[in-house]
Amino acid sequence: MNCCGLFLRSAAVRAWPALVAFTVSRRSLRTSLQTRAFAKELFLGKIEKKEVFPFPEVSQDELNEINQFVGPIEKFFTEEVDSRKIDQEGKIPKETLEKLKSLGLFGMQVPEEYGGLGLSNTMYARLREIVSLDGSIAVTLEAHQAIGLKGIILAGSEEQKARYLPKLASGEHIAAFCLTEPASGSDAASIQTRASLSEDKKHYILSGSKVWITNGGLANIFTVFAKTNVDSDGSVKDKITAFIVERDFGGVTNGKPEDKLVCEVHFENTKVPVENVLGEVGGGLQVAMNILNSGRFSMGSSVAGMLKKLIEMTAEYACTRKQFNRNLSEFGLIQEKFALMAQKTYVMESMAYLTAGMLDQPGFPDCSIETAMVKVFSSEGAWQCVSEALQILGGSGYMRDYPYERMLRDARILLIFEGTNEILRMHIALTGLQHAGRILTARINELKRGNVTTVMDTVGRRLRDSLGRTVDLGLTGNLGAVHPSVVDSARKLEENVYYFGRTVETLLLRFGKTIVEEQMVLKRVANILINLYGMTAVLSRASRSMRAGLRNHDHEVLLANIFCTEAYFQNLFTLSQLDKYSPENVDEQIKKVSQQILERRAYICAHPLDRTS
Repeated sequence: MNCCGLFLRSAAVRAWPALVAFTVSRRSLRTSLQTRAFAKELFLGKIEKKEVFPFPEVSQDELNEINQFVGPIEKFFTEEVDSRKIDQEGKIPKETLEKLKSLGLFGMQVPEEYGGLGLSNTMYARLREIVSLDGSIAVTLEAHQAIGLKGIILAGSEEQKARYLPKLASGEHIAAFCLTEPASGSDAASIQTRASLSEDKKHYILSGSKVWITNGGLANIFTVFAKTNVDSDGSVKDKITAFIVERDFGGVTNGKPEDKLVCEVHFENTKVPVENVLGEVGGGLQVAMNILNSGRFSMGSSVAGMLKKLIEMTAEYACTRKQFNRNLSEFGLIQEKFALMAQKTYVMESMAYLTAGMLDQPGFPDCSIETAMVKVFSSEGAWQCVSEALQILGGSGYMRDYPYERMLRDARILLIFEGTNEILRMHIALTGLQHAGRILTARINELKRGNVTTVMDTVGRRLRDSLGRTVDLGLTGNLGAVHPSVVDSARKLEENVYYFGRTVETLLLRFGKTIVEEQMVLKRVANILINLYGMTAVLSRASRSMRAGLRNHDHEVLLANIFCTEAYFQNLFTLSQLDKYSPENVDEQIKKVSQQILERRAYICAHPLDRTS
């Protein structure tokens, strides 16, 4: 058992009872120039302060500009959108779609030179808060621009942008993203749709089927991924290529729209001009990943917008509903639920806008880990919060006369689409471990060879850790980045980050390249990192709010400190589970149970009423 693990376990036992994104606007944010990815450095036990402190701030001009959009859009969603009717009929009325187009919502991130609003990621996140008030509209707009047309912005040629973006920005054309197939979900590389180059080399002949395509029945323009033959090192290999496909090319049909605004889309000998290859031939998988990585951050602001409305409606109910001659709001277990909903909302909102600020920096920073963390935390927070709200509402929460059960259904899909949370946890952990591995390779090799100096240094460091090392990563003190009101929480973050870095080194030494097969280990690594990023985001935001004197800043400090305390102890326990000889780790027992179940494909325990005779 290593000393670090000993310290973490004892601390937990004592305390437990207690990718590249595209910036469509060059509007500046008052933060430091981006130099390296923040989350990846956490794997080395480092906090790159300049990447996250101070919290991103927009200029007054940009704030005024975005507020010009906010008013009319909020008014439209409040007064004209009939979410119950949309849900019951399974389609968005034509007049509603036309109004969305007139408000410019089909071109929020399309550059202004192509007829769009040209919003920065930060401004886009703000509008997503409002759009999320109706789940069906939110998904339609998200599928259109966050993934449907995003590939043209990210990887399109100037000719492709000029040809397609103006009509997509106006909503005259609607876009869809076609990746998933009947036999390939998360395993995108296993798609079977094929595009073969014609004899005259002027077209690709595209054939195949895609499923669960949002906007599939509405779209005129599809971003489609298909396998193509690619010459590589003197041999022909199958590689995925991205295409811009127009419905008017022919051979494009769609199935009956499902109840959730999605449908199958079929391509039968569709002739796609070679000019419509998006990016490089054979580079489609990277195009797909860049599209998905760049859009995930906005789920944080979208869910936060939905949860703010949910808190408002549920609080009204709790403050007027009486039981035992008292309002529900007077009971401690009900109050706990509101604190949880507020905390989750504050954290995901902070993570989303911190990430948006990073993405808006010059230099196309790699924020794929950060955007994935926002997606995982926000989707799981949404599911948990809506479930708690239904618990407050009781039977009323189940009735279709009220919006709550619809919110629950809308929240559940968030854990699945734009990358399942299981896949994203693997991405978060493996991307960071790969970064750490490149930097720590020499040291790990020296440890494996038994280099005396390196071994003694490691033993000494672990001994100091076990004795309760004071960690100082520069967040506190006279030159610290955080406000005095959150100093204790900042120290908790620093301690967690330091021991996370030490644990990462131990894991790389222990598993090496085989760590890719250790999914339960990777899940814990991802969970710790998500907590660390959430802690960073709320500390940065609360510090800014205190220093700026924003309204209710003391409330922000409360939320930040509650989350950091809970996340700190969760991280201590999870870090202890990552120790090789941890008694808290029951992974082998879990694997054994699941193996026995799956061998028989059934629950195998005897019935409690069974007898042996």
